[in-house]
Amino acid sequence: MGFSADWLALREPADHAARDAGLLRQAAVAAGPAPVILDLGCGTGSTVRALAPHLPRSTLWRLVDNDPDLLDRAAKAARDGGARAETHACNLADLDSLPLEGVTLVTASALLDLMPEAWLRAFAARLGVPFYAALSYDGRMEWQPEEARDAPVTEAFNRHQRGDKGIGPALGPDAAPTAAAVFAEAGFDVIRARSDWQLGPEQAPLQAELVRGIAAAA
Repeated sequence: MGFSADWLALREPADHAARDAGLLRQAAVAAGPAPVILDLGCGTGSTVRALAPHLPRSTLWRLVDNDPDLLDRAAKAARDGGARAETHACNLADLDSLPLEGVTLVTASALLDLMPEAWLRAFAARLGVPFYAALSYDGRMEWQPEEARDAPVTEAFNRHQRGDKGIGPALGPDAAPTAAAVFAEAGFDVIRARSDWQLGPEQAPLQAELVRGIAAAA
């Protein structure tokens, strides 16, 4: 389970536009006055860049990924913004390896749909701080102009998204409602918001890459 820096860079503008601004601000407030933030599957630091304008420069980021190159890029993103950064090369399947001590907020972007429900339940059971999870794929795709094959392709892609990504059958399109239920059961106050991609002609390169990925998966 991993993604290239090129793909992450291509999608980041769409991700930033899709993030709910109110939820982002609430996450920053939840991090407290001296934030120590654990970012799971940090990639190149997209969550860092999204949250940084709402956080004090003294923020400490604990960045978790299994790709050393992505970790270096994410750490640079944090430090370029004046924050401090630690990198942790961890396997997310091993929850015991996560550096949770002293953390005031945990974040994850475009991650939960890749994880199995058993992992999510185990994670929620041990988490004692707020959690900001954004950009979970929910199974909806709408294309213009519409084609008769849109629905069967979406169904095939959604089946693929529920496949094993390395640590068990992924939640795929069920990630957001499942996470909301799991964290509510664990005693968290759950706030949900939409994060739809809206891709116009100016994002043709991202659309082309997305279509290639969907076709390969479906």
